[in-house]
Amino acid sequence: MTVITKQPVNPTAHLTPEDIEAIGYELDAIRQEVLDTRGERDAAYIRKVVDVQRKLELGSRAVLLGSSFAPAWILGTIGLSVAKILENMEIGHNVMHGQWDWMRDPKIHSTTWEWDNASTAEGWKHSHNEVHHTYTNIVGKDNDLGYGIMRVDEDQRWYPMYLGQPLWNFVNACFFEYGIAAYDLELGRNLRLPKEKRSPDFTRRAKNTLAKIRRQATKDYVAHPLLSLPTGSFLPTLAANLTANLVRNLWTHSVIMCGHFPEGVETFEKAAIPEKETRGEWYLRQMLGSANISGSKLTHIMTGNLSHQIEHHLFPDLPSNRYAEVAPKVKALFEKYDLNYHEAPLPQQVYSAWHKVVRLSLPNGWLATTNRKNLPAQLKLLYAMSTKGARVRRAAQARLEQQARRQAAEQASPQAA
Repeated sequence: MTVITKQPVNPTAHLTPEDIEAIGYELDAIRQEVLDTRGERDAAYIRKVVDVQRKLELGSRAVLLGSSFAPAWILGTIGLSVAKILENMEIGHNVMHGQWDWMRDPKIHSTTWEWDNASTAEGWKHSHNEVHHTYTNIVGKDNDLGYGIMRVDEDQRWYPMYLGQPLWNFVNACFFEYGIAAYDLELGRNLRLPKEKRSPDFTRRAKNTLAKIRRQATKDYVAHPLLSLPTGSFLPTLAANLTANLVRNLWTHSVIMCGHFPEGVETFEKAAIPEKETRGEWYLRQMLGSANISGSKLTHIMTGNLSHQIEHHLFPDLPSNRYAEVAPKVKALFEKYDLNYHEAPLPQQVYSAWHKVVRLSLPNGWLATTNRKNLPAQLKLLYAMSTKGARVRRAAQARLEQQARRQAAEQASPQAA
């Protein structure tokens, strides 16, 4: 899906400026209704989640003290994995968004919370709250869109290095917390600078992040395994912590991908964004640049209610337990203004997001024009594009795109008839 302004049919072309501002007013009204009714029910919800998470983590770590016995290892690892997911998704992510600041509880406040993650709260809040939520899906402005390591749009020039995109996206998923920590620091950009040109702020934040990683690693890979030594469970406990962190990373990565990267989620180019974007225009970009995951209440809790990614991007500071309540009103607004409310079950969204990762790792049109019969010839063409220089690559790219357009037109003709 190319940037919205370069599509054959712009899905917002039917909206007038008055429509867009009306959308803004209606969404503001939905938000204000929740703000006016926040209260003890919401406070009780987050306190219960925090209590359940802490008891689950403590109980799981206690069980892992005897993890040399296989049943204890399985039970403790599952419990610890769930506890880590809950802490990151439904608690940490949402607390640091300021969703619970209105409670004035210093234990559940965005200014005091430090989560179980390699990223520091300070770094994450800047890159996520301030940058990503402001510039959602603007290519070149929102680094959450591909995390600066992936090709995320057809208009980005294809290079042979992108063939490795599915592999490094999987590696990033396995070590997601560390990838996010590096991303928060803009590590690649800063390390390319000579040491004397790096800002003191980067040096300070890098030291804080390394200190945070040391604390996390000491807790999970030294302290807790050492407590298991008397039962001969040092290595099983170490393996359980590694497994729980891997499960948490893979789950978090999948949820984030499902909310931002499936086929059909819109992207935007910097030049098309007004210098003074109105509230309605910002809302519209959030509506089209996000996707939801349909599922059970348990699914919503385990995703940190980011299964309601559309509602979260519209109202990032509202209590997460209220997203399910406002979702029908938001969906009705999409229908009223003839916009696509992108929602699908988790397996479908995961498949769609990975399909896009693979599709964009290849030259434009290659996947669309490849079938069983022509696969050998297509692989030969791909090899030539990868090894024979820019001139061959450009010529082959133009031919592939022409074939893809012709094929799409032929498929559309019988439908039109």
